[in-house]
Amino acid sequence: MRADVAIVGGGLVGSALAYGLSREGARVVVLDEGDDAYRASRGNFGLVWVQSKGDGMAEYAAWSRNSAGLWPGLEAALTEETGIDLGLRQPGGIEPCIGEAEYRDYAAQIARMEAQGGVGANDARMIDADEARRLVPALGPEVVGARYSPHDGHVNPLHLLRALHTANAARGVDYRPHHRVISIEPDNGSFVVQTERGPVSAGRVVLAAGLGNGALDKDVALTVPTAPERGHILVTERLAPFLDIPVGRVRQTEEGSVMFGASAEDVGFDTGLNPAIFADIADRARRVFPVLANTRIVRLWSALRIMSPDGFPIYEESVEHPGAFVVTCHSGVTLAAAHAIDLAPQLLQPGFNQSFQAFSARRFDVQAAA
Repeated sequence: MRADVAIVGGGLVGSALAYGLSREGARVVVLDEGDDAYRASRGNFGLVWVQSKGDGMAEYAAWSRNSAGLWPGLEAALTEETGIDLGLRQPGGIEPCIGEAEYRDYAAQIARMEAQGGVGANDARMIDADEARRLVPALGPEVVGARYSPHDGHVNPLHLLRALHTANAARGVDYRPHHRVISIEPDNGSFVVQTERGPVSAGRVVLAAGLGNGALDKDVALTVPTAPERGHILVTERLAPFLDIPVGRVRQTEEGSVMFGASAEDVGFDTGLNPAIFADIADRARRVFPVLANTRIVRLWSALRIMSPDGFPIYEESVEHPGAFVVTCHSGVTLAAAHAIDLAPQLLQPGFNQSFQAFSARRFDVQAAA
């Protein structure tokens, strides 16, 4: 049986698209690599975050805000279909500032985003130390203020991925693990996707394999200029609740453990651990929240983000081979709702490139020419 759509990649982006397409009645096959793949979806922080998204691209600020607004609907649908609690909370969020220099930097970013017009800075604003402590009493004395947005939140990313896979299976999505894609062959208006376990035929194909897209994009005359960026995360033992709202680099999960993160390294595809980075992350977390000073770390890991040259998503349909698409970003959690509810249906309709013109990889050609 030929699928309507073959999705290459079974992480958060691919799974959200498969869920959205299945809601449209499409026959979907998801071709996923084995567990030796680079799996950003299992290593991320879990924020539904808009306050810093879109500095330099108003369309991305608006797209992130749109997705945050769609998240309650996605959660309700997935919970009803699967019974899985995603742990979604959207009470607003803050990014604390240690010192006046950080405060000025965040204020300048808000000003830049507001000058972009349209959605601007997504209602982000600077708050002083007193207001920050009213929101988060556990903040330490070094915190001089914070950036705040009422639209931010967080979710359990592993529960989200499991819920998407569970819902997709119930909807008849054909999920095929250990089907690493070798090549994609355009075939008279459709596509033959060659995998390690044989060919798959589909009317449309979507590259949603994150850092794996670069090995396949030329097969369908697309350009996906992404590179890895390594980030580290630490997780503490379970603590009594002290953090009711998410913080940009620290969040307390619904189970009580606390996650620290937000490092960024250009080390290629190296997923090793850097003790110095872990020490820096832990030190900042302790300065922001002194209550964490004597807390035990129980888990730590690194994972690779999928970064475009400007940090914004790439959405595009091949002009030479219509029906072949790329959908990639580093914000698979924040954008999961927009991918499932708004973007997925447009994969079945004409005019995709017009709808997502701002996110085309062709913007990098313009920048290079300039």
